[in-house]
Amino acid sequence: MKMTCLRAGLAALSIVVAGCGLVRSVGKNPEGEELSQLDTLANYKNGGFENLAERADSTVKRNKLLLLLHNRSKVTRPSRGLPWVKTNLKTLTAAAPTVVWFGHSSLLIKARQGNILIDPVFSNHAGPIPGLVTAFKGTSNYHAKDMPPIDVLIISHDHYDHLDYRTIKRLKDQIKMAIVPKGVGADLLYWGFDSKKIIELNWNQSFTLPGGLRITATPAQHRSNRTYAKSNKTLWASYVIQAGQYRMFYGGDSGYGPLFKQIGQQYGPFDMAFLECGQYSTNWPWAHLWLEQPAQAAADLNARMMQPIHWAKFDAADQAWNEPIKKLLPAAAKLGIPLNVPRIGEPYTLGYPPKKVVWWNFE
Repeated sequence: MKMTCLRAGLAALSIVVAGCGLVRSVGKNPEGEELSQLDTLANYKNGGFENLAERADSTVKRNKLLLLLHNRSKVTRPSRGLPWVKTNLKTLTAAAPTVVWFGHSSLLIKARQGNILIDPVFSNHAGPIPGLVTAFKGTSNYHAKDMPPIDVLIISHDHYDHLDYRTIKRLKDQIKMAIVPKGVGADLLYWGFDSKKIIELNWNQSFTLPGGLRITATPAQHRSNRTYAKSNKTLWASYVIQAGQYRMFYGGDSGYGPLFKQIGQQYGPFDMAFLECGQYSTNWPWAHLWLEQPAQAAADLNARMMQPIHWAKFDAADQAWNEPIKKLLPAAAKLGIPLNVPRIGEPYTLGYPPKKVVWWNFE
């Protein structure tokens, strides 16, 4: 009887602990003085941030439950684990910036000027509740403990597949500085970050780190929210990353529009553009790049090479898991945009020929 009660007590305790983690993972929107400061910004209107272009689907009403549960078809998930490469990230060195992709939009860039970690999600799921949006097999072999010291963490926006509470909590002590869009710092503060280590940027604002890395937040066409009750209380952004003579563009999440050409004219050309090529849906036609659009965006940016991101880890939309890359290849070839498509964990150094091994050709 005592053992049964003990087990029941431990089970109850685990539920409470999990519940606490769930609550904290939701994060916290700006409030008080910070909220008052946001209200003075030109792109913050009527209680929320706005895109440069008007939403094309502003009248679309989505069923929230269906949005959580849609696309459970087997075709959206690979039949076996994705191939991956084990790389010692702590000893990895190169004369030019070297990029390691961890699936979806998570990247480590090792440059002479410092280590950059972008949108890391090392949990086995994307969302506040484990089990709803789970990672593909083969995509969860890298963890916070594998990362080198991080000179700068870059977050593009507050969606769960880009800003993961459990990952950030484990990485916190390894991060020297975090650069986030306006308002997203409230989440990091809530999760225990030192305010002195957080830099919030609005579009077209820049920050130069002690080692010489220069990070500029640039516009994106998207949205923000960590609950359905409140949307667009924090900003979303793309980024220009300058490391010595090299210039890279990280698109985050963004629909197609004139902004890519504008960014290319103002900040390009780019040695590499990291652009999303997956999780497009009729549920959000304006908020993500569709089919051939990543190639056109790379051309607009005046990018010498493109690497697709935002694919090959989660099934958050209804396309086959490898459809994005299959559609992108001919579109990029037509526009003369070289594609770098490494395996998860496989390093690529800027200036070298792109990775072209076809590793995704299975259902």
